[in-house]
Amino acid sequence: MDGQGATADPQLQHFIEIESQKQRFQQLVHQMTEVCWEKCMDKPGPKLDSRTESCFVNCVERFIDTSQFILNRLEQTQRSKGGFSESMLD
Repeated sequence: MDGQGATADPQLQHFIEIESQKQRFQQLVHQMTEVCWEKCMDKPGPKLDSRTESCFVNCVERFIDTSQFILNRLEQTQRSKGGFSESMLD
């Protein structure tokens, strides 16, 4: 074996990792927007009332808390199995 092709270019790996993280973030934002819009938006208007704004803030905070909890739990589960890449959470 000459070693070529055994490992990918580190810069390419880093680029792919960053792009994957961006994609995951965009998916989370889209999902959060959809969930919170359905939950909080009664009737669209030119301005948010304080109740709707408060609902959005609480919804987003709960969504973030839940997502973080799930990620942490997944990380713990994967670490106990020994097969989780640290770079996935950066």
